[in-house]
Amino acid sequence: MPKFAQKSRPRRAKAKPKTPKKDPILTEGVRPHPLHIDYKDLDLLGKLTNRHGRIVGRRKSGCGAVSQSAVAQAIKRARFMALLPYTGD
Repeated sequence: MPKFAQKSRPRRAKAKPKTPKKDPILTEGVRPHPLHIDYKDLDLLGKLTNRHGRIVGRRKSGCGAVSQSAVAQAIKRARFMALLPYTGD
């Protein structure tokens, strides 16, 4: 008989395989050349900001590095032109 009884650990649920997110900037799966995001497209820019008014990161939005920098530039321009708020509601 062992002195110390081993405790059984609870089993973790298996993680689901994550599907890669699609870049919202791509049209038909192809990056438009030259890449330009219109700062007046408030529907698109609104999807890429959270409710606090912050720019959503690449992991959550699914944008690539080039697309994310263009999105950030467009959001900053829209804020400067008073089309988007700097802070949330």
